[in-house]
Amino acid sequence: MIITRTPYRISFFGGGTDYPPWFQEHGGAVLATTIDRYCYIKCRFLPPFFDHKTRVVWSEIELVTDHGAIRHPVIREVLRYLRIDEGVEIHHDGDLPARSGLGSSSAFTVGILNALYTLQGKAVPKEELARRAIYVEQELLHENVGVQDQIETAFGGLNAIDIFPDGSFSVKPVPIGGERLQLLQDHLLLVYTGVARFASDVAADKVASIPKKQDELKLMRQMVDEGYRILTGSGDIQDFGRLLHESWEVKRTLSSKVAPTFVNDIYAKARDAGALGGKLLGAGGGGFMLFFVPPERRIAVLEALNQLLVVPIEFDRTGTQVIFYEPDTYSRTVHQRRDFIRLGAD
Repeated sequence: MIITRTPYRISFFGGGTDYPPWFQEHGGAVLATTIDRYCYIKCRFLPPFFDHKTRVVWSEIELVTDHGAIRHPVIREVLRYLRIDEGVEIHHDGDLPARSGLGSSSAFTVGILNALYTLQGKAVPKEELARRAIYVEQELLHENVGVQDQIETAFGGLNAIDIFPDGSFSVKPVPIGGERLQLLQDHLLLVYTGVARFASDVAADKVASIPKKQDELKLMRQMVDEGYRILTGSGDIQDFGRLLHESWEVKRTLSSKVAPTFVNDIYAKARDAGALGGKLLGAGGGGFMLFFVPPERRIAVLEALNQLLVVPIEFDRTGTQVIFYEPDTYSRTVHQRRDFIRLGAD
């Protein structure tokens, strides 16, 4: 049995520049971190004692005799991609709701790849897990997604990620001291709007607007460098919050779907109560919102947003991990499993 744990992520700056139509021409960059909220995938080869071949447990329970009949698109395509024909049992659990702007879809894809490769006895580096997750989502599932979520959830940590026109990337951990990192965390407030949305649907509108938003996306790319300088410098950390506000003002011009009226209302309440800046996480439309709040104004902002769920967070530094590994007790290799099945048939 294998259990993987893959963190969700918060993106601070650069979102939008990680979509292929942009970075293939201009390159892209993001500043992001993973948090201590996770996607868990448990899997094992399924013994051949059941009427079904494979069991998949997510928001549904699927019992199938053929992997092509699996309704969960990522699981179906990853099993096909990895050429796994043996029966398996897969369970998914998540700390936070899906479709909420924290990279949960990509955390799932990275986590299931990590789990199934490990089940096959293969140790795949984080960079390769990220690349293959991008391939699954963009090429096999044809999702309107960027590449930051797969990279960040695979690597973990507070990173500046550069994306090059050929699709390659570099991940640079932000060199920030412990006290300043804690100061940053103390200024962050994560709230849930209660509205889930399909990021691909919102992103499609953003992607379509890219040719018309050249100046805006260039500015968002520059904010990655400015945010990095603020974090690694010794100046006022609250400049980071003010920069988030500038970024938000730019981001919501990319598409009318990014910031519905209820989101703008939440943002205005938080700002009026003392938040210096913030953003809607992910592609937009709903999900989680992040605010940068001076500690002395935290109670006032919480009171202003008292209808929303607040989620305490700390930064994660690990990325995707195998947190439990127990060899298959029925057989040690695929060949032995096949021998076992043949003996059962006899």
